[in-house]
Amino acid sequence: MYAPELVQFVAVRSVPLQFEDVSGVALAGGLVLVLAIVTVWQMVEIVDAYDRGALTVFGEYRKLLEPGLNIVPPFVSRVYSFDMRTQTLDVPTQEAITRDNSPVTADAVVYIRVMDAKRAFLEVDDYKRAVSNLAQTTLRAVLGDMELDDTLSRRERINERIRTELDEPTDEWGIRVESVEVREVTPSREVQGAMEQQTSAERKRRAMILEAQGERRSAVEKAEGDKQSDIIRAQGEKQSQILEAQGDSISTVLRARSAESMGERAVIDKGMDTLTEIGQSESTTFVLPQELTSMVGRYGKHLSGSDVESDGTELDSLEFDEETRELIGLDDIAEIIGEIDEQAEMDVEAMEQQARAIKEGKGTVGGPNAEPEAAGGDGDTDD
Repeated sequence: MYAPELVQFVAVRSVPLQFEDVSGVALAGGLVLVLAIVTVWQMVEIVDAYDRGALTVFGEYRKLLEPGLNIVPPFVSRVYSFDMRTQTLDVPTQEAITRDNSPVTADAVVYIRVMDAKRAFLEVDDYKRAVSNLAQTTLRAVLGDMELDDTLSRRERINERIRTELDEPTDEWGIRVESVEVREVTPSREVQGAMEQQTSAERKRRAMILEAQGERRSAVEKAEGDKQSDIIRAQGEKQSQILEAQGDSISTVLRARSAESMGERAVIDKGMDTLTEIGQSESTTFVLPQELTSMVGRYGKHLSGSDVESDGTELDSLEFDEETRELIGLDDIAEIIGEIDEQAEMDVEAMEQQARAIKEGKGTVGGPNAEPEAAGGDGDTDD
């Protein structure tokens, strides 16, 4: 009676047991799959092109991983990446006392590069912090060993000294310090005020010196100009005196010539009157002095303005003869006038002596009392 119900109950209870078995297998399979994926993920290590990876297995250093895909032991490996590019480290502002007891503050920038990732991993803990702390202490030491003026004007020297001090310890860490640049060195406010006063005083001193030099140069130029003006004025006056003396000499000679001509004309007139009186007498023999005949010829030449040459075809203009031109200095006038502008540095004493000689009649121009050359002896003329 109860058998069919019992069989039915057992059949109904067996179905859930089958479903539970299937879900457990799936869960286990999923766990295995996840474990496989994680294992593969742990085994694969990708290193960037600019990095190097330090591999440790169970805490033991094994090797450096090169850029690209690397296979490492899963779950027991650790990789430490090192950037091989140039890196910048800011050195915080440091306070220091210079050698001449002046307080200053300074900050800097350090450019470093990892050259050996193995040594950077094994020899130093956090190489960036180590280099930064070392740069701070070195900066304070370098500033304390220099005077204030050197810290403000010799930045290159500070940079070079800091770099030299950092080279030795950083080489042991596999780090190379490529450059050190001090960005700013700032003295205290009291020192800045004193420096501003010093700069202002220096500028005032230079301005006064330049002004004094300008005034002195102006005075020198003015004195030089006055000197040149006096020299030119003196030369002009002396040239004027020379020309005036030359003109006086020429005028004196011409007056002497004129007086001589008038005297000769009077003698000729007197001689002509005498000839007229002699001509009215009955005598046919006349005695004429040679001076009278010579003066008659010269007087006729002066009256006509020319004289007939031997051939009788041309007339010669009446001009001063060579003796008269040399006596009055006609040939020297043009030369004297032409040399006025060229003789800028003429000897003053020589010019005075020349002018004095001309006035006294001892120079090239003859004196006013020069006597003409007399004619020869007497002669007789028969009519």
